[in-house]
Amino acid sequence: MLLHRAKLFNLPVSLSVGTFIKHLVRATSLKPTRRYATTKPSIINASHFDTLNPLQKQQVHLYVDTLLDWNQKMNLTAVRDVNEVMDRHIEDSLAIIPPIQTSYVSSSQSFEKLSLVDVGSGAGLPGLILAIACPDWKLTLLESLNKRCVFLEHVIGLMGLTNVKVIRGRAEDVGQNLEFREVFDVAVARAVAEMRILAEYCLPLVRVGGLFVAAKGHSPEEEVRRAEKAIRLMGASLLKTCYVNSHSPYGQRTAIICLKDGLTPRKYPRDPGTPAKSPL
Repeated sequence: MLLHRAKLFNLPVSLSVGTFIKHLVRATSLKPTRRYATTKPSIINASHFDTLNPLQKQQVHLYVDTLLDWNQKMNLTAVRDVNEVMDRHIEDSLAIIPPIQTSYVSSSQSFEKLSLVDVGSGAGLPGLILAIACPDWKLTLLESLNKRCVFLEHVIGLMGLTNVKVIRGRAEDVGQNLEFREVFDVAVARAVAEMRILAEYCLPLVRVGGLFVAAKGHSPEEEVRRAEKAIRLMGASLLKTCYVNSHSPYGQRTAIICLKDGLTPRKYPRDPGTPAKSPL
């Protein structure tokens, strides 16, 4: 049964991103480098969900209840069990916050006020979970399927989130739209496509000096190697691979992080469907 929305607002105010990060991982200060580097997790099997405050936990539970309820009518996730959703989706989504925090490079904006776009958001993973955990961030969920956008708008209203909006469209079209092109601090993508395709979807949306973060599985080395050309063509470079702390039983997770060094050539992204059919 879905939790009542009114119950949410009798709880304490959300904690800040800084406090969340402080409890989530013992972060180390990492300076950006063009050398491809890796970082190992500092905490093994730590539950990221447990670091959230009561309001945030209620919002996550409301999201999960709504996801599974709507999933009976439309295909939002192959996962049907509450505990599996928590392990496989919620924990994995929260796990990419520390790599973003330790990798973010900016001389003009605070980490507390990031603008992120979740490309191919689907059911809102990881974008909606990031919006819950980091209330000072501004999230844009980019999704091409109308039925999924309807779900996203519904659950955003149900949770009372004000820091997230939904855009219906394909990444290839939105990336050529000057309203969105090279304006985001960070672009994230999870379970959308392989890296060389994701680079063309995501990097045109990222401002110079911003980050592209791809959530991947336990051994992405070959996929990353194949993507180096595409990343370079988009005006970016590989920064590092972070082995994130996932509470999930599905094995080690990684976050591939790219730094946007320069402007993306105007011809990218190419026409809708072309990046997937003919990866760079």
